[in-house]
Amino acid sequence: MKAMLFAAGLGTRLRPLTNDRPKALVKVHGKTLLQHAVEHLKSFGIIDIVINIHHFGEKVLKELEVHQNFGCCISISDERAALLETGGGLLKAKAHFEEEEAVVIYNVDVLSNINLSTMLRHHQQHEALATLATRNRESSRYLLFNEQQELCGWTNTKTKAIRHVRPAQKIQSYAFSGIHIIRPSLLNLMTQKGKFSIIETYLNLADKHKIIAYPHNQDYWFDVGKPERLRAALEFLD
Repeated sequence: MKAMLFAAGLGTRLRPLTNDRPKALVKVHGKTLLQHAVEHLKSFGIIDIVINIHHFGEKVLKELEVHQNFGCCISISDERAALLETGGGLLKAKAHFEEEEAVVIYNVDVLSNINLSTMLRHHQQHEALATLATRNRESSRYLLFNEQQELCGWTNTKTKAIRHVRPAQKIQSYAFSGIHIIRPSLLNLMTQKGKFSIIETYLNLADKHKIIAYPHNQDYWFDVGKPERLRAALEFLD
């Protein structure tokens, strides 16, 4: 199984830490977020990893060179010409995944002890097109799931926007963890081009395809894309 590590973000919310480096190279307890993510994937035997780059991309390349790819087989999806977001970034890297049965997608600014082997079994047992790691936590945006834990919508609590994509008698709201597993066949179903969010793809496909939740509230999880969240992670992991 291969993985796609999203490391191309601008990291604007982490300034001034990202004034001279990409978010992926911000350090937590002496290791970059890039190293934390790669080592977590590697701990589950996932050593074939595609990493996208954009902001200070050359510094990510240098970090990988210095650490000899952390003992993994690393491929680069170069978005330095144009940042494509999660959906566009995944689609650009499509050729790397066509022979795989499953692909783990992981945000570089996530720190978690989520068990990816257990998540993969859940994905396979439910024969899902995509499995999204989710949590019961406060957020301004929630994915909505029906009683069978199938994606049925999305909402933004700040703007009051809501989108339903399949009927549900009882709706459960979860926040997305930035970790997902897909079948590569999903890439052939994408209709968007250029810069777009993978969440839009999931919502577009959810009425006809099985896109399910994988709640992992028992794990620790931090999105360290903001200074206060980075501090919280540092204190927890200290």
